[in-house]
Amino acid sequence: MAKRIESTPKADGFRMPGEFEEQKQIWMLWPERPDNWRNGAKPAQKVFTEVAKAIAQFEPVTVCVSPAQYQYARYMLPTEVRVVEMTSNDSWIRDCGPTFVINDKGDVRAIDWEFNSWGGLVDGLYFPWDQDNLVAQKVCEIEGIDSYRTPDFVLEGGSIHVDGEGTLLTTEMCLLSEGRNPGMTKEEIEEKLKEYLNLEKIIWIKDGIDPFETNGHIDDVACFIRPGEVACIWTEDENHPFYQQAQDAYKTLCEATDAKGRKLKVHKLCLTREPCYLKGADTIECIEGTIPREEGEVSIASYMNFLIVNGGIILPQYGDENDLLAVRQVQEMFPEREVVGVPTRPHRGSGLRRRQHPLHHPAAAQGLSSVRLPRVARSSRR
Repeated sequence: MAKRIESTPKADGFRMPGEFEEQKQIWMLWPERPDNWRNGAKPAQKVFTEVAKAIAQFEPVTVCVSPAQYQYARYMLPTEVRVVEMTSNDSWIRDCGPTFVINDKGDVRAIDWEFNSWGGLVDGLYFPWDQDNLVAQKVCEIEGIDSYRTPDFVLEGGSIHVDGEGTLLTTEMCLLSEGRNPGMTKEEIEEKLKEYLNLEKIIWIKDGIDPFETNGHIDDVACFIRPGEVACIWTEDENHPFYQQAQDAYKTLCEATDAKGRKLKVHKLCLTREPCYLKGADTIECIEGTIPREEGEVSIASYMNFLIVNGGIILPQYGDENDLLAVRQVQEMFPEREVVGVPTRPHRGSGLRRRQHPLHHPAAAQGLSSVRLPRVARSSRR
């Protein structure tokens, strides 16, 4: 039986590994909310199925499904994908699931962060989020992995990225947002991250490209591809919605050094040539407390949201002119891995908006929604 540990990972000699290190399996959550996905989530479910199939070429996959959707998901997913029944509020397990940490002996533990739907009662995406907040514990129970709990600290997995050697990437837009940990200073947040992820240095990028739904997660902007090397979104088109964020992030990373004192090697990863726009907004159900979607809104489309798996890369494709360029650039970053593109265009139309009025948000004029690979949780190799 999995137990709670009262100390901290750093005190016990555990660290968060880089995404590029060997993994045991990938965890996913099945989408179904009709107020978050268009057409009753059926297009999203097809894309999630294709993503699971792509991952399963490289390593085991577990998909967590609600009781109501269990039989359908089992029918849709191939037999090599494990399907387990689990209640949740939505489908982003990378954000609400556990962060796995390892030690030099090969032992695996997990961190169960507090989850509050990307902003809680300040600007969260939905209420309640009680079942999402139990997902990490349930995964640990299924796998028999002991965990650390941080009930006083909110964090999503997509808001951080590490090199496995003491350096973390994140954004000020997200971690310093009012809806996360308003009672903590930037310095206090740094200390918390260092103690639980065993870090020596944090590199802060000012803004992400998704201010409405995640408050600017780092996983759309930059990531470590190996120690000392990062990938960063890039465009030279001054009219692109994410031009300034890309320029600023690239400049920050080019000037940064990691925990080992190395100057980072920064690889450019293109953005889509044309912005992606929401289609089918009228098929997303509206409920009280959310702002209805509008047809033609700019969507968050970032090739940076790729997934590193054992021997492979799962890369989102948008039906854009730059799809093949992104495949080529990512293949050059990872010559030892096979790059598999997965069309994500069919699931476009993640429907939840922040419950605050958009004029209260500093980037309200952009009206952004999300188009990305399903977020997953990675289980570290024992």
